[in-house]
Amino acid sequence: MFLKKILRFVLEFIQSIVLALSVFVLLYFFVMQPNEVKGSSMLPNFEDGEFLLTDKITYQFKRDPARGDVVVFKAPPSEPCAADECEYIKRVIGLPGDTVMVKNNSVYLNGEILIEDFLPKSFVTEPQSFLREGREVVIPSGEYLLLGDNRSHSRDGREFGPVPRESIVGRAFFKYWPVSSLGLIEKVSF
Repeated sequence: MFLKKILRFVLEFIQSIVLALSVFVLLYFFVMQPNEVKGSSMLPNFEDGEFLLTDKITYQFKRDPARGDVVVFKAPPSEPCAADECEYIKRVIGLPGDTVMVKNNSVYLNGEILIEDFLPKSFVTEPQSFLREGREVVIPSGEYLLLGDNRSHSRDGREFGPVPRESIVGRAFFKYWPVSSLGLIEKVSF
């Protein structure tokens, strides 16, 4: 009798563990995943070593990426990255059909200078190999221009160009580590 109770307890415990792991795996693959900020490309809004939760559902069922969203995406094939560092975190600047240009250390969106109040005034946007000084580029259908907040220290769309929609993993929506930065990621719009 006593052995039967112990066996029942062990089986129920194993059942609970299997159920919990199944729920975790489903959530991780289909709903949300953790991501670590690596480097200084998103300063001052995101620090190296912060952990974020990425929502993988919104862009699948509700809406497309929007200007100002912070997204996690698979690094373009042209980017050198180790197996565990093949996802980047950047901000959506240009949408499909937008005209984007870098001129005089500023971003121009659809012919107008982009006001980015979420960045310090001292931050400048320098041209790179894709977005060259004074050259307008139209973002192709189904692609997005993604830039780091700390433009002087970011490998981003200015260098590798727009990113296809299918490369975007999801929208970063919550900082959970360190605890001092705990909270929802503020939505910016421009």
